[in-house]
Amino acid sequence: MPTGLIEDPMSSAQSTGEEHREDEPTGMSALVIFVAPFFKESVVEFLDAVAGLEHVHLAVVSQDSWEMFPEKIRRIASFRQVSDATSSDDLTHAAYDLSRRLGTRPHRILAINEQIQVQVAEVRERLDIPGMSSETIRKFRDKGVMKECFRAAGVPCARHKAAQSVQEARDFVKSVGFPVCVKPVDGAAAQATFKVDSLEVLEQILKASAPNPERPIQIEEFVVGEESSFETFSLNGEHLWHSLTHYYPTPLDVMNNPWIQWQVISPKEIDDPRYDDIKDAGRRALDALGMETGLTHLEWFRREDGTIAISEVAARPPGAQITTMINRAHDIDSSRIWCEVMIYGHFAPIPERKYAVGAAFLRGLGGGRVQAVHGLEVLKELGDMVVDVGLPKPGDPAANTYEGEGFIMVRHRETQKVRDAVALIVDRVRVELI
Repeated sequence: MPTGLIEDPMSSAQSTGEEHREDEPTGMSALVIFVAPFFKESVVEFLDAVAGLEHVHLAVVSQDSWEMFPEKIRRIASFRQVSDATSSDDLTHAAYDLSRRLGTRPHRILAINEQIQVQVAEVRERLDIPGMSSETIRKFRDKGVMKECFRAAGVPCARHKAAQSVQEARDFVKSVGFPVCVKPVDGAAAQATFKVDSLEVLEQILKASAPNPERPIQIEEFVVGEESSFETFSLNGEHLWHSLTHYYPTPLDVMNNPWIQWQVISPKEIDDPRYDDIKDAGRRALDALGMETGLTHLEWFRREDGTIAISEVAARPPGAQITTMINRAHDIDSSRIWCEVMIYGHFAPIPERKYAVGAAFLRGLGGGRVQAVHGLEVLKELGDMVVDVGLPKPGDPAANTYEGEGFIMVRHRETQKVRDAVALIVDRVRVELI
């Protein structure tokens, strides 16, 4: 295990954060720092997984106060609050401070949030912590660089342009025609992503975004087809395992149609020959970007003619309950497997998939707050097919993402029965907002 102190490379950086704990543990445990910019329930399973590993001491860095985290984590972990979790300087200073107080070098620094992957990589480089470099991570974050890597490696993807000026954007759209997809080069989860069908709308976006060399915008031909994801565990550049999910409809369609309740299906037959093309292209995409160790989340399209196009890849665990779906499909704890891969460099073989799994995302119409959830009688009808339920509470604020205010997850050994069950849920269950 790593021992010894490190020099503070950010000695001039200031942090106004909160320092814990009075009874800091010492010894030979490996210090693993987990950056959680803001507390969300989705981070708890990863914190639990790190805390449950042998010979590991968990430390958490966050903008939120320590009191927001579960008591079971607060009892055993160290903590450092920072003013800005998107600042490499703040994160570096926090990591150094934790190392100094605990008397040991950081063994790993981890995060599951897309928006801070580059900053975390920069901390690794400054403090000589093992892990992927910021140069590699930028290939996953900058969609223009990512697509250039794909093109150079012959990975199928949409035609694209990281436009650095209004004229570059106009010229690209003129060459590919409408519709096009416009988004930030470092976007995630369909945020600020638009389907553009006309020159008038394009000009409005260009006027609002004012692309320049420091802040280009990503423009791509709009791919029509079914959208899916492809998840992969990799270790030292070897891609060892995969899963996949299908989206009904695409997240962009859901965002553009507030009445739609999103459906995600992970089939049992992930090794069926019809997926051979994405298994090959997905692994080549990871090689093109320099993927080393971790769990990746790749999104791709199958066009009506059967060909595929890879949209983008994130070098972190998937969101949208996909991690939980993987767990239910195999009866495993994929969060722990990810932590063991990242911290120990060990990949535990995943057993054969037992089930197809589906998630119905519950989404109310309008804004305001949750008044009630109707149609839950369907849970009794589906019986033991239901494996996870996340319902909003009265008074919860309306969501602004395609995941909506809650979800219901089901599984069965037959994929079609899962599809039917998810369709039944979105037909019957409604979130009432006032």
